[in-house]
Amino acid sequence: MSWLFGLNKGQPEPPPGLPAQPPPPPPPAGGSGGGGDKPKDKWSNFDPTGLERAAQAAKELDKSRHAKEALDLARMQEQTSHLEYQSKIKEYEAAVEQLKGEQIRIQADERRKTLQEETKQNQARAQYQDKLARQRYEDQLRQQQILNEENLRKQEESVQKQEAMRKATIEHEMELRHKNELMRIEAEAKARARVERENADIIREQIRLKAAEHRQTVLESIKTAGAVFGEGFRAFVSDWDKVTATVAGLTLLAVGVYSARNATAVAGRYIEARLGKPSLVRETSRFTVAEAIKHPVKTARRLKSKPQDALEGVVLNPSLEERVRDIAIATRNTRQNNGLYRNILMYGPPGTGKTLFAKKLAMHSGMDYAIMTGGDVAPMGRDGVTAMHKVFDWAGTSRRGLLLFVDEADAFLRKRATEKISEDLRATLNAFLYRTGEQSNKFMLVLASNQPEQFDWAINDRIDEIVNFDLPGLEERERLVRLYFDKYVLEPATGGRQRMKLAQFDYGKKCSEIAKRTEGMSGREISKLGVAWQAAAYSSEDGILTEAMIDARVDDAVKQHHQKMDWLRGEEEAKSLTPPPLSPLPAGVPGSGGKRGFTLPLKDTPRAEEAIAPVLDINLPSPSDGDQSAGGKRIDSTGPGCEAEAKTVKGDLNQDDGERKPDQTPPKDGSPV
Repeated sequence: MSWLFGLNKGQPEPPPGLPAQPPPPPPPAGGSGGGGDKPKDKWSNFDPTGLERAAQAAKELDKSRHAKEALDLARMQEQTSHLEYQSKIKEYEAAVEQLKGEQIRIQADERRKTLQEETKQNQARAQYQDKLARQRYEDQLRQQQILNEENLRKQEESVQKQEAMRKATIEHEMELRHKNELMRIEAEAKARARVERENADIIREQIRLKAAEHRQTVLESIKTAGAVFGEGFRAFVSDWDKVTATVAGLTLLAVGVYSARNATAVAGRYIEARLGKPSLVRETSRFTVAEAIKHPVKTARRLKSKPQDALEGVVLNPSLEERVRDIAIATRNTRQNNGLYRNILMYGPPGTGKTLFAKKLAMHSGMDYAIMTGGDVAPMGRDGVTAMHKVFDWAGTSRRGLLLFVDEADAFLRKRATEKISEDLRATLNAFLYRTGEQSNKFMLVLASNQPEQFDWAINDRIDEIVNFDLPGLEERERLVRLYFDKYVLEPATGGRQRMKLAQFDYGKKCSEIAKRTEGMSGREISKLGVAWQAAAYSSEDGILTEAMIDARVDDAVKQHHQKMDWLRGEEEAKSLTPPPLSPLPAGVPGSGGKRGFTLPLKDTPRAEEAIAPVLDINLPSPSDGDQSAGGKRIDSTGPGCEAEAKTVKGDLNQDDGERKPDQTPPKDGSPV
């Protein structure tokens, strides 16, 4: 209602329906403001016109018909102002409460920071105290250790001093005892010598009496023995029956000793041939008594086993498979008809199934098999000939026939003329040639080699059938992969007794893919690949063989195969850098026409004495004089006379050097000379 008092600028418009108010009159001239001589107080500037206008407005308002509405409006304005004031008070109170909350929060933050800082200080103080405690403890330990070491050193010095004193005491006692012993011995010797000198006559008399008594006793014993033997011999000679019985007994005793010795030797050889196994044989299907006792179940299975298919488990190309099947059928029929066996040579790269086919051939034909390696012959040295004869003697005792498989045969069946082999190995080769000179119905010889061109020509002459085992092709590799996948993966995975499982994928497609990737690999390498798959499954945590694991093993195997082939090519290139061998002599030239393994004597070959003459500085007769001996015949430089002369010259050379060379026979264990 400030407009009623005129405090606001301007005049508010009167409510509608009220008469217009007249403008306020001007202040009178003689008003309160006219006196300039009166002192001014706080009411001197008061303008009463406002009160007058208020009073006039109140009167008009009372007279107006809208007075009640104006009062209500004024009341509502006052209430609104009061509510606004209350809301401002509430806002102020809310702001004050907010400031109080913020202050509480700030105080809490400060308190938390203070606590954190106090905690850090306490931790730092505790760590520092702990550090000081550890340092004090370490210092104490160090001081204690130093003290212990000092005490130990003093104890050791004390012990050493005591030991030195003890040793000195013992040495002094030993020295005194030694001196006393020497003095005692010296005194005893002097006393004994004095006694002997004083009793020399008595001692000589005692010796003379003992000698006479002994001589008398011996003479009487001889006379008595001679009389007894003489009477016995006279009685024995005079009785003809006793002489005859004695002679017959001695004769029978000699015959018994000789017969027992020979019978024991024959029985030993028989038992060794029947029940034993030669040292050169590495593996055999013939069981001995010791093996039967050691492995009774295995022996029983072998006795109950039936002939198997010769190509069971052997994967070959169709043409080779047909050929070896014919060989197996012929061998089986030969055994059934007690015919002569044919010797076979199998050659080809390693791991192509030569040994496996030889075993299957023996089982198919019902024969026993024995496997020996050529590398075992050379280390035997001088015993090689005896061992070789024992092998063939043992082979001849087989009732079912024996298939003798010689693996790596080129190790000792080399050319005798061009290869540098020892005399013992040459003698063993000659024994082998002697025992295989004719075909036999007791044993069948099967040779396996990776280098058949190194065979002696006599060995080639004893071969009746040559079979080439080449690397498997794509179809053969796929059959091999499927075979070993079934053997090493599927069977263990489906058996249920082993810790192995197989993931789900197309097995046939995977085998075909592996066969394409393993080009150039042998059957042995593919079989090792199957073992690698099995090992990969066993080494995994869950025992599951996945396709990725199979591919990883195949990649490793292919990489290793390529590495081996690189090594082989490098070796071949190194060999190609060596000078080529001399070309064969043309036809018509002396010395040409000889077969491989034999060297025909050449007329122009220098003799041994001509070769070593420059070394000895000796003059030889002219060729015309030296070539003719008694009877006008040429002296063969390869005869025994030349060998004896060469040995004589070799001995002279060794004697000139002042020493003789030891025997250069290679040891039996195969170590280098």
